[in-house]
Amino acid sequence: MLFRPGRIVCTRSVENRRCGDFGFFRFVEESLKRHLTGDWGNLCPDDKELNDEAIAAEQRGETTDPLFSMYHHTDGTEIYIVTEWNRTVTTILFPEEY
Repeated sequence: MLFRPGRIVCTRSVENRRCGDFGFFRFVEESLKRHLTGDWGNLCPDDKELNDEAIAAEQRGETTDPLFSMYHHTDGTEIYIVTEWNRTVTTILFPEEY
């Protein structure tokens, strides 16, 4: 794990789909593992660099920025994973909920 995620939560919409679709459940779990190891998924290079800079600042003990990841499921569904700047909460949500 590259950073502490704080409390991990997901929106009601994501949770409802996770409970009813095992394939989606596995996708969310794998995406979270990727996020926690610094694999930012389907972001553009500039956004990935912002995350990397935030991690570097955190490792130097400096105030940092939120971490943002985006992942695509094989059925075309996207999810976002956002860890707050102070690393107290990581939220899993659909793009329309952002």
